Amino acid sequence: MSWFDWLIVFALNGSVIVYGFLLARGAKTSEDWFLGHRSLAWWAIGLSMFATNVDNADLVSLTGTTYKEGMHIIMVHSLGALVGASFAAFFLVPAMARAGHFTNAEYLEARYGPVSRVLSAVIQIQYRSSMLGLMIWSLYLLMTGFLGLATWSAWILIVAIVIFAAVYTSLGGLKSVVMTDALQGIIMFFGVAIIFATVWNEAGGWSGMLRTLDEIELASGASADDLAQMGSYRGDRGETSPIIVAIGWLIIALGYWSVNHSQTMRLSGARSIWDMKMAAIFGATISMPIMVGCASIGLFGRALFPEFKSPDQLYPHMAGLYLGPGLKGMVVASIVAASISTFDSMGSSLSALFTRDIYARLIAKRREDAHYVMVSRWATFVIMALGFAYLPFIGSKQTMLQAFLTLIPVFVTPLFAVYAIGLFTRASRKAGIAGIALGAAYGVVALIDREVVDLSALAPWFTGRWVALLWAILFSSTGALLATIWFGRCPADLMSQRIDDATSHDQTANWLDESSRALSKIPEHPFEHPPGRWLCPETFAVVLIGATAFILFRFFW
Repeated sequence: MSWFDWLIVFALNGSVIVYGFLLARGAKTSEDWFLGHRSLAWWAIGLSMFATNVDNADLVSLTGTTYKEGMHIIMVHSLGALVGASFAAFFLVPAMARAGHFTNAEYLEARYGPVSRVLSAVIQIQYRSSMLGLMIWSLYLLMTGFLGLATWSAWILIVAIVIFAAVYTSLGGLKSVVMTDALQGIIMFFGVAIIFATVWNEAGGWSGMLRTLDEIELASGASADDLAQMGSYRGDRGETSPIIVAIGWLIIALGYWSVNHSQTMRLSGARSIWDMKMAAIFGATISMPIMVGCASIGLFGRALFPEFKSPDQLYPHMAGLYLGPGLKGMVVASIVAASISTFDSMGSSLSALFTRDIYARLIAKRREDAHYVMVSRWATFVIMALGFAYLPFIGSKQTMLQAFLTLIPVFVTPLFAVYAIGLFTRASRKAGIAGIALGAAYGVVALIDREVVDLSALAPWFTGRWVALLWAILFSSTGALLATIWFGRCPADLMSQRIDDATSHDQTANWLDESSRALSKIPEHPFEHPPGRWLCPETFAVVLIGATAFILFRFFW
């Protein structure tokens, strides 16, 4: 890249980082650090959710996966995003906020007991720190494949980016993260738009790309233009129904938006329930064009490079080949912005889970508020460092997305099932452990069959990576049902009870109880009078979900 390109990268992202340091000065208490003092407006949260949702791993893995498997992945980033975000913002997070919870794991303790809470925190830390590994690996591919940096130079730059993100995140907490994410989201829009327009032009537009793909024959004997249709993908072995794949993507999306404190933490910082709902709809909606655009770049790449050997390196390859001075700088700036926005989001959210749901719950229960803020700040650095531990596993997979999908059905899907069961049924308080245990037991067996040892007694329809998502839901639900039959249903008055009322039996209140009680009641909306029907979040959600489903199944199936 030219000096001008590097100037663009450092000027844009450096300005955002400096702004993050300025915001960090206002975070003094745990409520400031964990919830941004519940002062965040819907537009800022929505932009932050978008920036967290679209990370640099998505920019690379979406292109590589679509190149290899086709457009089926847009299900999770369009309809799945709207359904998942609506579930979190309309059901889960309002229940958390009204009950005085800081994290989504705290909700599980109020509903099921302390073991479920700790398990949720551990699972989320493992799940999201593995995503940090994906982002680190994709950043490495971009720096070596696109920028042409030597290996040692790339790793030095990556470590520096992680450290900068960790520093301002640890100092400022949620508000600093949300406001910097909002600015980084704008940078990302421009970067993705530039490379999409460039590759679109090189491939002759959508129709030109389809004509080229029609002349390319896949190994299955079908023409490559089938890749443009979601309904053409039938799994790794060509034996899975496209409907099962679509349902699997919806399950993954529901798990991402709820069993992911990176997103629920943002919603928890909303100044009202109305802002919470509007933020989720806004964030999911503005994510769609970027995600679908990145997926489409994979199809354009297939038309331009039919025999490309390493799909995950296609994005940096095309960016380096087709972009001129200035444009390269904007695209690199967007990639760095995507990296930092997700690094800081995961650092703050996972350190919050560690501090409140593990450290303060099990290790140090009665310390000063400032002590827990300090622990969260140090935990941010440790959490970000965990991502590097997953690099050998990620590098062994054909695509980064395949590595990600391999792990989800094991623990994340059972945990989502337990959240949903707790919200909508009066399942026993023992149902949380039973559901997670049975669902995870199935997930481990299926993972061993897929990745370690071929257990000949188990058929692909029972352990394949797509059907595993459905089976995980079924096993978790069965565990919860059996526990409810054995122990009886949860009393109605305990369904939404606060943690400090339901679980604290100590004579002296601990910090978790005190911080929960200190939270003021969250208002339903920020207006002087209730908003009219034209500002009703539920209406927006229904219309957008219906329109998105129509477009997907009418034009992409």
